[in-house]
Amino acid sequence: MPSMPHPSLHSQDDNATGEVVLGVDTHKDLHVAAVITALGVLVGSKAFPATSTGYRQLLAWARTFGTLRRAGVECTGSYGAALARHLAAEGMQVIEVNQPDKATRRRRGKTDIIDAETAARAVLSGRATGSMKTGDGPVEMLRMFKLAKASAIKARTQTINQLKAVLVAADPVLREALSGLSNPTLFRRCVELPPTTPSDVTSAAVYTLRLLACRIRELTVEIRDLEHRITDAVTRHTPALLERPGIGPDSAAALLVTAGDNPHRLHSEASFSALCGASPIEASSGKTQRRRLNRGGDRQANAALYRIALSRLRWDQRTQNYLARRAAEGKTRRETIRCLKRYIAREIYYLITSPTPTPSAQSQPSAA
Repeated sequence: MPSMPHPSLHSQDDNATGEVVLGVDTHKDLHVAAVITALGVLVGSKAFPATSTGYRQLLAWARTFGTLRRAGVECTGSYGAALARHLAAEGMQVIEVNQPDKATRRRRGKTDIIDAETAARAVLSGRATGSMKTGDGPVEMLRMFKLAKASAIKARTQTINQLKAVLVAADPVLREALSGLSNPTLFRRCVELPPTTPSDVTSAAVYTLRLLACRIRELTVEIRDLEHRITDAVTRHTPALLERPGIGPDSAAALLVTAGDNPHRLHSEASFSALCGASPIEASSGKTQRRRLNRGGDRQANAALYRIALSRLRWDQRTQNYLARRAAEGKTRRETIRCLKRYIAREIYYLITSPTPTPSAQSQPSAA
């Protein structure tokens, strides 16, 4: 594919000896790359297919402009994941770049070349500094298991609702024979219904109930298998998480997925807390000094912290004492839970990044 036109007064030879920065706007089938010099001059832009051959061509092309050490890539967790892994394997420092904000797009317009150039400039200016999450270890396995389990749970819930909807409108004799049963017993009885060839409404209802009950049974087996695989993966990767009160396999998996296979890219426990949306945000102005709730971050990780906090409030005596103390200080239960989530995020950060918990993590009221 030919190079795209770009405005530049500098030739390729002028920049061959200096450092350059790569920016990539990623898509499903095509990646658009742009290269700028250390002075911020755009020297080249080109599109490449999103294939292994295309990745090699992109990197070789970018290196023709000078010394290449840094690359800003959009969507390193989706469309740009494979490219980011390829660049990292070639010794590049891959920096995750957010998409341009709406104000910038209104001012400059929207093209793939502009987005790629903006990604490179974000790296050059230091505005983008976050390292990408690697997706080649046990945490990536956990992410896929969680994805499959969530899908299976959703499908099973939908199938249960469909079975009960069929039962409501079924023949009274059939409906009364299956009424008043618990869900497990109902599903088992529906599986035991005799196989039949639908010939009227009643036989069609029997056929459908049996089909849906078999589907529920298969999905239940699939969910249990995935639960075992998630538990085993967490136990092998970070067993200390499951030893802490209130942290189950699902919550542990959600927090590990947020941190990634390379949690040391998070420079502090505060950065992990912000990534989970558990850090308060300054909202002060003039004489008003206050902080507001953080509605950003990974919401699945935030929900995991909330579940852990609720579990500890119910079963952990130290956490209950902390709630009583904060209530005596005038804090509401909701405000206390927000504080607990922040403390739990700190504790989990040290568990994920260190072989043993640090004293600062153990000193928090939610730790046990």
